[in-house]
Amino acid sequence: MTAYAADPAPAENHTPTRAGALAGVRVLEMGQLLAGPYCAQLMADHGADVVKIEDPQRGDVMRQWGQKADDRSLWWPIVARNKRSVTCDLRTPEGREIARALAGEADIVVENFRPGTLERWGLDHATLAADHPGLIMVRISGYGQTGPYAHRAGYASIGEAMGGLRHLVGEPDRPPGRCGISLGDTLTAMFGALGALAALEHRRRTGEGQVVDASIYESVLAVTESLIPEWVLAGHERTRTGATLPGVAPSNVYPTGDGGSVLVAANMDTVFRRLTVAMGRPELADDERFATHAARGAHAAELDALVAAWTSTQSADAVLAHLEEHGVPAGPIYRAREMLADPHFAARRSILSMADPRFGEFPMQGVFPRLSGSPGEVHWLGPELGEHTDEVLTERLGYTPEAVRALRAADVI
Repeated sequence: MTAYAADPAPAENHTPTRAGALAGVRVLEMGQLLAGPYCAQLMADHGADVVKIEDPQRGDVMRQWGQKADDRSLWWPIVARNKRSVTCDLRTPEGREIARALAGEADIVVENFRPGTLERWGLDHATLAADHPGLIMVRISGYGQTGPYAHRAGYASIGEAMGGLRHLVGEPDRPPGRCGISLGDTLTAMFGALGALAALEHRRRTGEGQVVDASIYESVLAVTESLIPEWVLAGHERTRTGATLPGVAPSNVYPTGDGGSVLVAANMDTVFRRLTVAMGRPELADDERFATHAARGAHAAELDALVAAWTSTQSADAVLAHLEEHGVPAGPIYRAREMLADPHFAARRSILSMADPRFGEFPMQGVFPRLSGSPGEVHWLGPELGEHTDEVLTERLGYTPEAVRALRAADVI
């Protein structure tokens, strides 16, 4: 049984007339894969009119990646939702002219080609800004637009490794692991979107556009907390610790009697005391091994064993209900199936479902973050390749139907 919210089928006309915090903002998306497209998705979710340029023959490879249903990607409908697809071969002069015209009336261009590519095509910010000084360009790459590594090809996995994340993921007795999502790409996309919004505010005050240089390795580095000064000033090197936090206990995943597991985080003094009462072991709160935060960290293995012995005597549901009664933070380890059945997810529309002629009912994560006055919304799923080419070229750029047919005959679109 699913508990997510259902939305009506999208309207046939994709011409944006919707509201949202970014309504009226025009975004041109160039590039493919995940970081650039996800950056533009975030803006499209909040009302921006995003036109995505795709290769006429292949389209974005995200159309083929990931798990499929009926030979259709289940990732593409999400990362391209609310966008308009325009096919355009940027390797041709005519294709570059289309991109130049679209950039000329856009507020933001998002691109994730290898540095130097747009310069060779005459589509770099300096060239475009000569006629459009207010243009904001988000440039996403592995290593940034400058520096000795700028020319290198860069994928998220490499950025995660060089940014310090991979060394921290996994069990301490095994090689570095990987988070189960493309975290380097998504972090870079979010920083790129943040930079674009900051640049929009700067332009509002000054009229000036600028480049947002978002590298994958620095996006990962930005969330590594105090990793750098810990090494330089304290000689401490963070490393893999599995499910635990060094010096923080109890905060771990504990087994339950029904073969499940729960995550319990009760490391603060007051919360730990509530946990000991819930466990029927109030004396543990005054035990010198566990009486303070530092002591619990030093005796984490002993304490984890005591908590695990208690959780193992009950079902996961019983443990969680009991801990909730005592005000102890705890939660289940969810998979998709549990998310879909959870009433809290449904009440907050964390997962929504849209009617779609290709999939029928298509469930996916909702728009986030939530804005109380101008909330974002999903209006349609990722479009077919080139679905909006004629619409955009004729309505926005003023191409005649005859000119569009000629470009299509020449395989430019």
